[in-house]
Amino acid sequence: MTSKIIGGGQKILVVDDEHMSDLMRSVLRKLETDGFKPVVVAPEGEHITGEDYEAQALFAMEAERPSAVLLDVRFGEYDSDRFKGLSILKSIVDRDGSMPVLMFTQYTQGPYRDTAVSASLSVSASVDFIDKLASPEEVVLRLRRLIGSAPETIKIGSLFELDPKNAAVYAVSHGQKELIREIQGMKLEIFNELASAMYRSEGELVPFSRLERFSDGEDSRASLRVRIRELKVSLGQAVNRQFGANELIINVRNRGYRMVSPED
Repeated sequence: MTSKIIGGGQKILVVDDEHMSDLMRSVLRKLETDGFKPVVVAPEGEHITGEDYEAQALFAMEAERPSAVLLDVRFGEYDSDRFKGLSILKSIVDRDGSMPVLMFTQYTQGPYRDTAVSASLSVSASVDFIDKLASPEEVVLRLRRLIGSAPETIKIGSLFELDPKNAAVYAVSHGQKELIREIQGMKLEIFNELASAMYRSEGELVPFSRLERFSDGEDSRASLRVRIRELKVSLGQAVNRQFGANELIINVRNRGYRMVSPED
């Protein structure tokens, strides 16, 4: 048995008997483009079974030390292999309970959905569940979130882009980026907190306490409201928009703020 190594960067162990399909090839290309190194479990032989994939996956975990596992739920065409991936998942978690695992499945609907979801949630590990037909971009995004790897830039819808390394926020139009010079200092710090939370999980709330440290004056809450208002004005002017109270940055009463992707 062998493992094929593609690209460079953090290793992602790919355990899927359809790894040669067009769909999976596109996922592997996206992983490589984004700086990951897919390590594809590819048992050799005439009659490959789910057990072969499980054995090699566990061997590759020790040999390759991946940052995460991309695992299909089904192997083969027989009913006995319908949920073989869940058995592999259990073995992975037993071997390393801290290993992030993103599970591919076609059972997002229908009679087998509950079985797949409940099994993936029953293990005490970082496990997520994604449709096998999800786009390569979504697959990589979900993997990044699982392993806590931030991208070089964070897109806020199609209108804005944050470059944390260069401390810059850009307005995006027709593929062109223009620096929003007004967003700097405390406003930039607030934007970074909100955008990072949205990246980690859409809808994630940032509590007032985390944002008020970027405020000044005796009334930090009032100062924060001013900064948020100025931030929304600067963002709106950059794209010739006026964002309302329930757009882009939303105040959740007595709790904090939430960033949401603006409509095009």
